Amino acid sequence: MLGAPIGPVFGPMVLCGAMFEKKALDELKVAGVRDSKLLSPSKREALAKLIAKKALKIEVVELSPAEIDELRLVRKINLNEVEAMNFARILDRLKPEIAYVDSADPDPKMFEGRIRRHMGGKPELVVENFADRKYPAVAAASIVAKVRRDQRVAELRQRYGDFGSGYSSDPRTIRFLERWVREHGELPEFSRRSWETARRVGKQMKQKSCGKAKGTKKCENFHDRGRA
Repeated sequence: MLGAPIGPVFGPMVLCGAMFEKKALDELKVAGVRDSKLLSPSKREALAKLIAKKALKIEVVELSPAEIDELRLVRKINLNEVEAMNFARILDRLKPEIAYVDSADPDPKMFEGRIRRHMGGKPELVVENFADRKYPAVAAASIVAKVRRDQRVAELRQRYGDFGSGYSSDPRTIRFLERWVREHGELPEFSRRSWETARRVGKQMKQKSCGKAKGTKKCENFHDRGRA
């Protein structure tokens, strides 16, 4: 099992777990299943369909930006713990005898401990860094998660326009956030407001707006919304 990339400031976090018989895993490996980051979008989509046919069961968890922000800003839960909590949910639904997990922590033992704290069952866990490069089952789950997230991001782009990759290193993403805050007075609802990128842009645009309209009702309203 594996979550799709958790770094982008836009869209949901998607986590996936999948169960397979050994024969199916061998077939998926021959078909080209590997680390989703090494595959083109079209190849991932084609493999996701094959994975759905070969899997005994697939469980997907989507966390909206609002849910992520609630966990991080209100409940003060760090991102690795959030991921572990939801991997535990997936494991309890799948009920495997043994599960291979890609560690979100640099220390896999620490991440295993996080998962077990939230898990009802007691399957054997093999938790490793870069597990999607080693185990076809993890690679398959990563492909399903990545395809699902790409679908959600495509829906957002269709509705709101091109906002780039969603990463802080992408100038298009920064320009989109700045323009949105300038026009709407707050960060977009589909952004993860707990992300440093969003918070930084929101703060910068708020300061610019208040600098131009210091002491006005407009500045006060912007400041209030910025704390949401």
